[in-house]
Amino acid sequence: MLVTTENPKSSEATIPAPPLLDSFIPLGFLIILLAGSVYFFGEDSTAGATQVAFFFASGLAILAAVKNGHSWKEIETSITKGISVTINAILILFMVGAVIGSWIVSGTVPTLLYYGLKLIDPNIFYISTCIVCAFSALCIGSSWSVIGTIGLGLFGVANSLGISSEITAGAIISGAYFGDKMSPLSDTTNLAPAVAGTDLFTHIGNMIWTTIPAISIALVAFWYLGLDIEVKSSPNELNQKLEYLREFFNVGLHLLIPPLLVLILALMKFPAFLAMLLSSLSGIVIAVFFQKELLISFGTIENLSDMELIIKGVWTALFDGYSANTPDADLNNLLSRGGMADIRNNVWLVISAMMFGSIMEHAGFLQRLIKGMMSLARSTGSLIFTTVITCISVNIVAADQFISIVLPGRLYQLEYRKRKLGPQTLSRTLEDAGTVTSPLIPWNTCGVFISSVFDLTAFSYAPYCFFNLLCPIISIFYGVFNFKLTYTHQRETLTRTT
Repeated sequence: MLVTTENPKSSEATIPAPPLLDSFIPLGFLIILLAGSVYFFGEDSTAGATQVAFFFASGLAILAAVKNGHSWKEIETSITKGISVTINAILILFMVGAVIGSWIVSGTVPTLLYYGLKLIDPNIFYISTCIVCAFSALCIGSSWSVIGTIGLGLFGVANSLGISSEITAGAIISGAYFGDKMSPLSDTTNLAPAVAGTDLFTHIGNMIWTTIPAISIALVAFWYLGLDIEVKSSPNELNQKLEYLREFFNVGLHLLIPPLLVLILALMKFPAFLAMLLSSLSGIVIAVFFQKELLISFGTIENLSDMELIIKGVWTALFDGYSANTPDADLNNLLSRGGMADIRNNVWLVISAMMFGSIMEHAGFLQRLIKGMMSLARSTGSLIFTTVITCISVNIVAADQFISIVLPGRLYQLEYRKRKLGPQTLSRTLEDAGTVTSPLIPWNTCGVFISSVFDLTAFSYAPYCFFNLLCPIISIFYGVFNFKLTYTHQRETLTRTT
């Protein structure tokens, strides 16, 4: 095996594959550092300790790459290219901060809270949340759009009711990723069959066998968790929260235009960044017309006119978020957030993780590790298992769900053909392991996005993402017991019969 770069004229184009030990050392060092960051800093590890771990592991990866014949110039270029791939995700993250700030001062989030508290039955809250997010994502094909709009509102309702934020986040993520995974409009649902060599609807039809059992079990789990749900807020307290929302914000259905706009634009396949930007702008316009008193009080400074205070208030909400000052501490905690500045730490995390992943891929270390794992796949079951573990590992190392689909798909495609396994079996496995596990990893772009929206760490919500946890397990189970696997000779026989 030879490691080739994108430039065929490069002097590194004929560098042989690195030794397995050289490939594993940077990864092993990273694992030790990540474990240390969690040990010393716990849930706050992604506030800086994890980023430092990636930087130092990257340094060791660079030394290993140079040892294997790669020049610093080529390594530096690969880092730049790797980070540039995440620019769109970084821009979206910044827009998420702006959207949250604008939606609060426009009254959108308070309106979602108000009607959610009045209409939703707490005992079926978790299962209802999962179903609503699943249907929405199925319609528009975007888990991020659903999580950042409907999910954000449902999460606020959970906080106001005093029920588990972590379980609510798990229900939102489970539903959103089910809908995303099964939607023909989804990027990853189109990418997986393209990489594996099958068509979109064959791929979706084959995924039914793993996704339906996974979401069914998840719904039962959320229903069960909701049976003994304890609403910490008494009826009087809930009524008081509703009064405070109406007192400090203008509340009305017309204030739901910003999230509705995001969903419409997502359905029209607008780029996520543009959809978020337009939604944020609509929030600003609504805030100026319907929340003037709020903005004036938020931006109070002597010697400024009311219009200047309104402009300053909106501007502040976009870059620094909103700071609520109601008599209710829970509402203040929930509504005091947002702003682009709140996303800076998450961007640092994405860049750090992508730097390490770029070096590992450029030097051939990641490919060498995957080849080493492939040697363990002696049976069909072990091949499926190895594919699942590889996708999850790439999600961890490369920090991007698209790479976790493309790289293993490209490397395992030939092996699946040799064993007469249909390409839809590979594409389904890539989605079962690559797409759905990405939000469970704190430094993955998906995990960073969700943490930004909910202000929770992936470690806290991951145990309740039942759908995401079950999909790879069910996929492995099918592989081990040779259940619902498609073989190429089955298609050949069907063709001859027809």
